[in-house]
Amino acid sequence: MHGYRAPRWLPGGNLQTIWAARASRRHLGPPPRFERERWATPDGDFIDVDHLLPQPAAAPQPVVSAGAPRQHLVLFHGLEGSSESQYAQAFASVARSRGWAYSVPHFRGCSGELNRAPRAYHSGDFEEIGWILQRLRARHGAPLLVVGISLGGNALLRWAQEAGEGAAATAAAVAAVCSPIDLAASGAAIDRGFNRLVYTRMFLATMKPKALAKWQQHPGLFDRQRLAAARTLYEFDNVFTAPLHGFRDTADYWQRASAKPHLERLRIPALVLNAANDPFVPAASLPPGPGPLGRFVTLWRPAHGGHVGFPQGGFPGHVLAMPQAVAGWLAEHG
Repeated sequence: MHGYRAPRWLPGGNLQTIWAARASRRHLGPPPRFERERWATPDGDFIDVDHLLPQPAAAPQPVVSAGAPRQHLVLFHGLEGSSESQYAQAFASVARSRGWAYSVPHFRGCSGELNRAPRAYHSGDFEEIGWILQRLRARHGAPLLVVGISLGGNALLRWAQEAGEGAAATAAAVAAVCSPIDLAASGAAIDRGFNRLVYTRMFLATMKPKALAKWQQHPGLFDRQRLAAARTLYEFDNVFTAPLHGFRDTADYWQRASAKPHLERLRIPALVLNAANDPFVPAASLPPGPGPLGRFVTLWRPAHGGHVGFPQGGFPGHVLAMPQAVAGWLAEHG
């Protein structure tokens, strides 16, 4: 992505973010098809995992080298994302073109059905990430290639950091795309100005109803009136995300869950990709260079792309450039 340039007709991080999510082409050929599998979690809850199905028989099939184990790409989605998100569809298209297996685990409550336990998901949910990856790794029989988008990328890095040397037994390489690795800086950015009017409002439009439905499942779980009154992610996290997942408050959650302070602990190849014009991951909050981060971390900092945008081509454009570049990096380092 070092040479990436946004189309001239899409200037600025906000346009590159919104257009990519709403209007750009997501895949080559027929839309990806998934088969859903439900897993029971150790705490009596469930998650849903979508696995990419082969192309229809009439479609051209990728050429896969004989004898080499088939790569398995796993994608952890962003805040309120799913296998229907534009980036998940684009990565599916790229995985399909390479002949890779591809799976999208859904964080709890993001697959279209409210989960049962008195918890949801969060930016530092590395224990859940670890459990999912171990199960996929056991089934696949070889270390996985793993990408995390936004929130999913920060949580993925936190898993690799906590796993240390042991991460290599599960994942060959990981990539965090547009991830808020400094959660306090990103939280402050998304909760002000245009971001608050557009992005925060969009996220809360789905997060608050889910949280209120969770209160119906578990009456008294949190202060229902304070949650209904929340107008920022800081306020939402203070009432819901932080206390439900073992944090004192939003400040404690954002500090302890951030991946940035622990990048030097990574012991498998890790790509950290952030556009400099991302509307709510401030460039100043990102590491200035590889220096003390160690030999396992690769930083990509293109000037353009927005937040998980990276549109390319003539109108209406497509969002395949970033997944193609990231998949190439994972294949090279995995």
